[in-house]
Amino acid sequence: MERTKRILVTGGAGFIGSHLCERLLHEGNEVVCLDNYFTGSRKNIIHLIDNPCFELVRHDITMPYFIEADEIYNLACPASPVHYQYNAIKTIKTSVQGTIHMLGMAKRVKAKILQASTSEVYGDPKIHPQPEDYWGHVNPVGVRSCYDEGKRCAETLCMDYHRQNNVKIKIVRIFNTYGPRMDPNDGRVVSNFIVQALQNKDLTIYGDGEQSRSFQFVDDLLEGFIRMMATDDSITGPVNLGNPVEFTIRELADLILGMTGSKSRIVNLPLPQDDPVQRQPDISLAKKILNGWSPEIQLENGLEKTISYFRNLLDK
Repeated sequence: MERTKRILVTGGAGFIGSHLCERLLHEGNEVVCLDNYFTGSRKNIIHLIDNPCFELVRHDITMPYFIEADEIYNLACPASPVHYQYNAIKTIKTSVQGTIHMLGMAKRVKAKILQASTSEVYGDPKIHPQPEDYWGHVNPVGVRSCYDEGKRCAETLCMDYHRQNNVKIKIVRIFNTYGPRMDPNDGRVVSNFIVQALQNKDLTIYGDGEQSRSFQFVDDLLEGFIRMMATDDSITGPVNLGNPVEFTIRELADLILGMTGSKSRIVNLPLPQDDPVQRQPDISLAKKILNGWSPEIQLENGLEKTISYFRNLLDK
């Protein structure tokens, strides 16, 4: 009989982290959720507090932390432009210092560590769709670089700890992910549109709306996480986890307006600095090494669950 694993999830009270804690507990693990509540929220994991296998620790990973663990999922870092630009220095410190602390812990206790990287490492890509061997097109001094370059540096640190100290690392690059428990004020396009539509406010499209994105429901991402963590130690990544089906921002706006029955109008605003024109993952590597993993939840089905969550949230 396989013994119970003790798993640390940094950023565990965030949107994705809270769903991950839930999934890991459901699979019979002990879970330690670490969060400083900069963007995460206690209410995301309040329903887990009474579970005897769940432990909640308020801590900032830019400061050292010590625990015995079998696996570490390092998700701690604000991930939406509104939040990561609010305190740019804090953002890059979380990606760099925080990752150093987590890698140091993984080295000491011989834990496997999964680093939640991002499609933002590709910047405004010149190759479409983006494969893992594409090095990206990133502005190192722009307003988004605290996040983009912080995550790129975190990947470098992971590979160096692996090569130099034999730390068991897994790097996944997360593409646009949505679902229940998104922050209604995080500035991401799915949550923005849904909240605006439900309140019959103008839907704000930045630019002409022809820029494209690929939207992945959170449950599909978690399945990719679990499968990646279970791969052979020789597999380090990076591996893209995202939905390759591409939509324009205008198409997303029209879909959400229809699904919510909203009376909102669409208004166009200037495009933010360094906003990528196209973003679509090449997931052929994930399919190959993660037992045929690919997203299963269609956009309409995922949006239905997400709209229901926000409707309930706004009615309170």
